[in-house]
Amino acid sequence: MIAHTDLGIVATSGVRKSLRNVYLFVTLCLTLSVLWCSYGVIHILAGQGVLNGLGDYRNAVVPGLVTFTLGLLIIAGVGFLHQEVIPAIIASAVSLACAHEIAALYNMAFGSSAVACNYLIVCFTATYFAVGRFLYFLSKEKITLPGTDLAKSKANELVQDNNASTNDLAITGLILNMLSASVFGCKLLGVTNNLFVGQVPWLWAAAIYQTGVCILSYRALDALAATFFGFTSILKFAGGYSLLYRIWQADEPVFPVPLLVVFAVLFAVLAIFRALKSPLEGLYLLFYVAYCIALACCPKGFFEGGPQGVDVAIFVASALMTLIYLYNMKASTKFPTGEGTMKALLARNSILKLREGKDLHAPYLGYSKYADAEVLGYACSVLASFSITMTVDPKAPLATVVIPWVVAAGGIFKLLCGSLAFARGKTLESSAFILYGAMWIIWGLTRYSGLYGTSRGFQVAVGIIAFMLFNGFIVFGTLFLSISWFIYSLTFWLILISFLLDAVNAIPAGYDIAVTIIFGLVSFFCFLSALFNSTFEGSLFPVGRPIVKLSGVGGGSTRCLHLPARKASSVKKIAEILKNGGACGIPTDTVYVLVAACNRPDGVEKAYNTKRQAQDRPMSLWISNLKQLEPAKHLFNPILWDFMKAAWPSPISLVVSRGKWVDFLGMKDSSKYVGTPQSIAIRIPDCSVTTHLIDLVGPIAVTSANPTGEADTTHHNQVYAKLGDKVDAVLCDGPSPENIASTVVDCTKIESGNIGFFRVGVVPKSQVLQILEEVQKKHMVGYTNSAFTLEDQEEQQNHSHTVRSSRNAASPKERISALHTNNVFSTNKQDVKL
Repeated sequence: MIAHTDLGIVATSGVRKSLRNVYLFVTLCLTLSVLWCSYGVIHILAGQGVLNGLGDYRNAVVPGLVTFTLGLLIIAGVGFLHQEVIPAIIASAVSLACAHEIAALYNMAFGSSAVACNYLIVCFTATYFAVGRFLYFLSKEKITLPGTDLAKSKANELVQDNNASTNDLAITGLILNMLSASVFGCKLLGVTNNLFVGQVPWLWAAAIYQTGVCILSYRALDALAATFFGFTSILKFAGGYSLLYRIWQADEPVFPVPLLVVFAVLFAVLAIFRALKSPLEGLYLLFYVAYCIALACCPKGFFEGGPQGVDVAIFVASALMTLIYLYNMKASTKFPTGEGTMKALLARNSILKLREGKDLHAPYLGYSKYADAEVLGYACSVLASFSITMTVDPKAPLATVVIPWVVAAGGIFKLLCGSLAFARGKTLESSAFILYGAMWIIWGLTRYSGLYGTSRGFQVAVGIIAFMLFNGFIVFGTLFLSISWFIYSLTFWLILISFLLDAVNAIPAGYDIAVTIIFGLVSFFCFLSALFNSTFEGSLFPVGRPIVKLSGVGGGSTRCLHLPARKASSVKKIAEILKNGGACGIPTDTVYVLVAACNRPDGVEKAYNTKRQAQDRPMSLWISNLKQLEPAKHLFNPILWDFMKAAWPSPISLVVSRGKWVDFLGMKDSSKYVGTPQSIAIRIPDCSVTTHLIDLVGPIAVTSANPTGEADTTHHNQVYAKLGDKVDAVLCDGPSPENIASTVVDCTKIESGNIGFFRVGVVPKSQVLQILEEVQKKHMVGYTNSAFTLEDQEEQQNHSHTVRSSRNAASPKERISALHTNNVFSTNKQDVKL
């Protein structure tokens, strides 16, 4: 039952940000989810006899209850101040329930009545809230019970979001830091008298949930906060594993000193960069620097007073940070955090300039809603490598207890970084992270869980050789990426060689220690370069150019811009590029196309020459409104004008005779690239993004965004793959709404009642003919349906002689002209393609 309740809390917590305007409700639900999940596991352990008596049960549950008593009290106080009554009542009731339960564990006179009463308040309040929301949706927002309207604060939240990207889930991460610190801090303060397996649920629940906070922080485009929560999650896994370790070993675990020192350095570097946003946050990270140093200085690590004293300080600091940031999320008068101070100081510096702007988190290829996770990926490589720099006794493979560092840090978190890199279009980098993560997991579990044993064998060597072969492909691929990535993957090969030599009992003395240090230092350099280059403009830590250059994506001197189509600023950026003579890929109401501004002949020529055999593919003309042709209306046949007016905007391209009307669109020298000497295909797309872009730049010349002879592009990733850096930018909008192109209709003989279909695409023939019939009725013209396509087999046979004559035309343009002259049209793409 507890598990189902927990899943319900997670489902309604809004981790997908459907309730982003009620951040307090999200924080409350996630906090209660951690509480009841961990508490339920402890009760299961008690039922299975793992906990012996009331003393063990008290030692197990009190650290967590202390955390949630204070954490929920902070949520309740802020909720009352911000008039979020229902979350505040629930938080205060659960906080009092936790406090009464602690009191009952130390004094039986308190009993459980107070706990039950508090949870009864929670039940009544939650029921009231559920009924209110049910009535709200059932009455279509007409009935709203007091306190259940989640949309009333939406306007204020939107104002805050327009100014800066907020990471409201970071508050939950701070409460989870309080939870892990409470487990060890209560032991120092005498609240509990033992550290044992009963407290592992608190630590590992905090680690698992904080991993989720890490992922969602990447979703909130807060890469530094995500890296920090990834680090603290690793520490929680390590602390929980240390308590489990004592089940099969009498002695406390001892961690390698170099690992903890390096971890302190990583925290220190991250604190410096975090201080650029807020000095208060940088100061907070220094507590974890001190924590790692305290762990390195104490032989028993988590079990000694030095680290536990720092835990107490972390608990207090996390509580204060939770209060400050929870209050500042909605308050008009905020607690000072120093935000913007370092930015103002760096503004006077000509060397260090912060990297800012809308494209800061733009993906390499395609469209991604996540920030870059390379910083955490490199840091995990550093931790995994330095965790095995201590000589291991083959008879005691668990002596160094590095499963949290090798398997969790080097493996699980690196798989996470690989998946995020793949979402951002970094295929090679994601492949490397995923491969290395899988290696650390498999080798770590095998080597340090006792499966490796004291003997080495052929099977282990074969597995390592397989990893070496796969890494060979990665090394080859990095030749086309950068020098730093090449060295990074090459030094990992040295790690694999040391594993192979160890498997056959032929490893030289000190070789494994040397290569792990080398790989760790290379990973640390990559960690610094990723931090610096993502924070500051310029290449302060150069990663080097590709050793081998190829044409295509990444092979040119400039990288093709990728802009999300759902932002007005992105459309303006594309418009600026087109006005400057650029060629861009954009989404439409059908497939992706390549466009250029008609008043820029250089841009039209660039788009025209981007495709192979461009002379076989005349470009078409797109406008945003028929009013753009109003000055030349007298040059069009009235039937054709009304037909255009009735047919557009739509996925219907009309082929009309070329005439003086072209001069009214300002095409000038670019007109020779658009259409044929006899006709031009023109269209108004039924796509607001495209028409808005045309409003900004004027009429555009359009061609399909694919090389000649290949299928149409139906996703922005295909534009990158097929055209590479031959285009200046791509407006990214995911998959196309349609998988086929527009319907192309010949209107050169429309005054006589005849039309033809060059291609039947999105719009069927019957719909086009119906529009034509209505227009002709208006003009009292007899309707003659002489239109046919390749599907009309009988008509095609009747006109086969004329079609064959057209195919023998001297050039594609003459072939089109012959078709126009004989009033015969075909959809065979080898005959005519516009």
